[in-house]
Amino acid sequence: MNKVILMGRLTRDPEVRYSQGDNPMAIARYTLAVDRRFNRNGDDASADFIGCVAFGRSGEFAEKYFRKGTKIVVTGRIQTGSYTNKDGNKVYTTDVVVEDQEFAESKNASGGGDGFGGGFSGGGAGRPKPSSAGDGFMNIPDGIDEELPFN
Repeated sequence: MNKVILMGRLTRDPEVRYSQGDNPMAIARYTLAVDRRFNRNGDDASADFIGCVAFGRSGEFAEKYFRKGTKIVVTGRIQTGSYTNKDGNKVYTTDVVVEDQEFAESKNASGGGDGFGGGFSGGGAGRPKPSSAGDGFMNIPDGIDEELPFN
């Protein structure tokens, strides 16, 4: 099984390109700074810088909403590859191919200001927006309690 789950902050704005052809597809590349849980030497906290690539709608979502410093959660798979650079040297690559990506904190927590409470995935249809109060919860209309499958 090849499954990766990461939480970290973008080191810069995503770099987005579009494929050639009849149906161009967004290809977004970004790097996540992921804190290490434990440090061998007991020094200050350290981080790993992990390259991620998102295709299609996920790439478009990254282009539109992700900015340097945004804290996100990514699930995906590790993919390795290689190519020969212009100097004739073989270069090996390792990237996380994004299958799902979400905000890990609200804009308020990261310094934004419109109360959007994260949790939107770039891979599919949108989820309901939270209440305008900025508390991270969506409004549930009165009288809907009977329809919920739990009490």
